Order: sequence, then C-alpha cells, then structure tokens
Amino acid sequence: MSATHHRTSSAPRLAVWKFASCDGCQLSLLDCEDELLAVAQALDIAYFPEATRAPIRGTYDLSLVEGSITTPHDAERIQDVRRRSRALITIGACATSGGIQALRNFADVREYASIVYARPDYIHALATSTPISDHVKVDFELRGCPIDKGQLIEVISSFLAGRKPATPSHSVCLQCKLKGNVCVMVARGTPCLGPVTHAGCGALCPSYDRGCYGCFGPAETPNAPSLSARLSSLGMDEYALQRVYRTFNAQAEAFREESERHDE
Repeated sequence: MSATHHRTSSAPRLAVWKFASCDGCQLSLLDCEDELLAVAQALDIAYFPEATRAPIRGTYDLSLVEGSITTPHDAERIQDVRRRSRALITIGACATSGGIQALRNFADVREYASIVYARPDYIHALATSTPISDHVKVDFELRGCPIDKGQLIEVISSFLAGRKPATPSHSVCLQCKLKGNVCVMVARGTPCLGPVTHAGCGALCPSYDRGCYGCFGPAETPNAPSLSARLSSLGMDEYALQRVYRTFNAQAEAFREESERHDE
C-alpha cells in the first residue's frame, strides 16, 4: 500500500523549513520510518526540501521549523513562513534557543569572519543567532539536539487531534531514576547537567556513565545556581562553569544567565 493511499486533497498540508542548522532534526523526521508512513497518510507533505524538491505554494496548516535566524535574509524569510502557516512549531535547539551558533552572541562575529574567510566582506551575517520565537509567534517548541522522534510524532499527532502535545517537563534526573541508573554525580563525582536539563533523550549519556551535556536545554524550573555550586565543589573553576552552559543551548535564558554569572 502506498503512503498516499488514504490521503485526500483535504488533508492538512505540512511544510518543513530549514534555517541555520545542521539538518539533524529534519533527519529525525525521516528516521521515523514506519511512523512516517502513517504521517504521510494523515498529512499532505507539501514542502520538505530534505526529502523532495517542490515549489513553495500557498499556505500550510502545519509548519515545522528547524534552525536559528543568523542572516538578514532569514529574518525576512521567517516572516513569510509565519504568514503562510496556520500553526508553526519549532524543532530542535537551533530553532528554540539559537543553537551552537549562538556562541557568536558572546563574541564579535566580524572578528570571526575576518579570521575564517579570505573575503569577509562577502559575508552577510547578523551579530547574533536567535531562536525563531524572537522573530515570530511560535505555537509550540520541541527541544533537543537533535529532537526525539517519539516526541516529534506526539507533536504531529496532537496537531491532528486538536490537543496540546504531551511532552515531559521534568528533568533528565527522573529519566535516570526510571531507567535505574546510578547517579554519576553522586556516585562518581562526574559533572552532570541532568538536574537542570529538559527530559527527552532517555538519559542517554548517564546510561553510559557520562554526565549530561544539556542537549535538550533548560528544564521547566531549573535551579542552575545551585547546580553550579555542586559542580564547583567537584573541581570546576569559573571558566569551566561558563563553558558547561555554553553548548547547544547557550542562548536559552536559564543557561545564558548562569554562564554570564561565571564570565571572568
């Protein structure tokens, strides 16, 4: 049976958009495999450059947006995407918090360009990398670097059902407890961002005796200063504390504020 067997012209139209990013979150959609067939039956995947080339036509019922805003052109383009979209959902750390490229927000992007490019005058970049929500209204944010495909299917399903997505708001620590993991920070003294990080990865790194790197961004009510005090007692100096919060979600408010507290 083909993926479009039950699809009709009245099916909701889905668009997937890319801004400054690595494409990893779009690939998470393609990685849904069997679930993707069900999505294709329920939705008209009208625009998705990662999977197929198609012209941008008309409006879309649901837009999934990956990537941050880093150029003047993209700042204009996201306005057009918003106008075309009945519902707009951002997917991944780049779209929800500026991504790893938001490290430019703590430095001089012109200096970077002069070091990296032979002709920096050809580079037209904004001084900052910002999340989509800084530019347009966003209906839901799905965290992760990359996103969890199970959560993505839940978000799409909730849109089709007209309900709010049921994604976790707790921290990675709860996922560790559910998996029966021994706490790497308590038992081994390994620095870990799990207590302040949004759940969604299945406690991947702690399951392999590594500390959490904060891929899913700040949890709903993080207490980063308290965690920093514990990390300091484990031997992290001010520079290390600043760096640990400046990774995939450096521009997320709770992580940004905590990193700035340790800015030497």
